[in-house]
Formats: sequence, structure tokens, C-alpha cells
Amino acid sequence: ETTPRRESAAQANVCRFVFGQQNAQRRSFKKVVGTGNRRTVVTYLAQNHQVSITRACKTTGFSKSQYYYQSKKDDSEVVDKLNELVENKPNRGFPYFFHRIRNEGYVWNHKKVKRVYKLMNLNKRRKHKRRLPARFREPLAQPNSINSTWSIDFMHDTLMNGRKVRILNIIDDFNREALTINADYSQSGRTVVSALEDLKYWRGRPNEIRCDNGPEFLSNYFVDYCKNQGIQIKYIQPGKPTQNAYIERFNRSYREDVLDAYMFESLYHLRELSAEWQDEYNEFPPHQSLNNLSPNKYLEINT
Repeated sequence: ETTPRRESAAQANVCRFVFGQQNAQRRSFKKVVGTGNRRTVVTYLAQNHQVSITRACKTTGFSKSQYYYQSKKDDSEVVDKLNELVENKPNRGFPYFFHRIRNEGYVWNHKKVKRVYKLMNLNKRRKHKRRLPARFREPLAQPNSINSTWSIDFMHDTLMNGRKVRILNIIDDFNREALTINADYSQSGRTVVSALEDLKYWRGRPNEIRCDNGPEFLSNYFVDYCKNQGIQIKYIQPGKPTQNAYIERFNRSYREDVLDAYMFESLYHLRELSAEWQDEYNEFPPHQSLNNLSPNKYLEINT
């Protein structure tokens, strides 16, 4: 008699399940449990494999009546309200919108608002540009007196050690006088206000300030200061530097004579050269728009 061969361990356990083992041919698929997911699968089978809706529903275990079901819920009022809130407050989230809706007297519950909120994909992060109020073009007229209109702008440059600096320039449009050339590593709305405060003690305050739409000039600190001081801010249109031509012409002279002419060893070196150039610019160089007079001479004759 032949002795029966001993089965190998692999053959003996081929039909047995051992906890922790996975079939190498098994693939992991996402469970299709939602109504929308099942409806998508049925539609895919019917369109791409020429299967009837009835057979596709039976194959996927999806009710045919549920496949053809159309919701009768009217969420148009909730959608309109959420669109209105998102338009005015784009940075807020669902808790703010829901409590705002309830405070306005609407009785929609949390589930309904949350469902519409998700259907509108408002729960995803929204990228948006900062909106600016409408800017209107105004003629660039020369003021008739000092402190009528000041022009403000920023310039950029680099020191010898590679560190970047920003320069705040302020001029009086009446006689093109350079009031401030303030160089520093960083500038903000507080820096602009500090410069205006220093000028107020010996020059006074302007009636209007013309500037671009930079973050320093849009900051609440700068805007509130001008409002409290009775200063009107005249913003130019975005991308239209020619609407602030007086300060742009000044920046060109300053760059040609100082920024492009020297290598700055330190911030103090830049400030020292800028102060010397500012005194010379106001005292001696003639300006064609001022009948070839210097800013100080023009101010002396016309005041």
C-alpha cells in the first residue's frame, strides 16, 4: 500500500481564512452607498455598456423608482440668501452665515442650511481677489496753494548686502517740493501716518492726498487717520500710474540721481545721501513746469 502524501501547508490552508491575510488579487474599491453614487454607476452602465436602466438597477441593487426620483424641495430662497451673504462677507464660514440667517428672522433649521451650503460647495476654500471700490479718473491739475494736494508713493531698492529697502516719498503738488524721503527696511500704514504727523508740526496738513491702491494706503490705520484729520484720499485707478504723474516724475529724478548712481553700504548711508539730495532738489534745480524756478524759489514768489 502506498503511503498518502502529506499535503503542503499552502494546499491545506488554501480554503481557510486567516485573520490579517489579504488576497493578492483583491482590489480596494470605494463603497458605493450614497444615492448619488449609485445613480452615477447606473448611468455609466447604461451609457457605456449598452445596458438597460432596469438591468443596471438590478445589478447594482438600486431601486428603479429611486433612480428616477426627482427632489421636490425648493431651496431657491436659501440659495439666494447664501449668495447674498457670501458676496458681502466672502471670508466668513457656515456658523456665521447660519446665525446671521436666524438673526434676520428666517426659520430654516441647521440641517437645511447646511445641506444647501454643501451643495453650493461653499464648504470648500474660496480664492478671491480683494475688491476695491470704484476708482474714477480725475484731471491732474496743479493746485493754487500749498498743502492743497500732496502726492505719496513708494520706491524699492537693494543695499550692498542684498537686503531690500523701501523709500516713502511725499511731495507738495503746488511747488513740487520734496517733503519727505523716508527709507527703511519695511513700511506700513503706521509709517505713513508717522511721516504725516512729523510734517504736520512744521508744514501743516494737506487737504487731499493722492496715492495708489497699495496695502499701506488701504490700511485701516491710514484711512482712519485721514478721516479724523479731515484729509480726503484721492486713489488713482489701478494700473494707471500716470494719474499720479507729479510723484512719478519726482521718483524718476530721485532714482537717476541717487538710487542708480550709488552703491549703498547701509541704510544710514542711503538716508544720508537722500537727505543731501532732498535739500539740493528743493533749493537749486530749475523746473520747467515752475517757470524754471526751484521749488523753494517758486514758493517764495507765490506766497
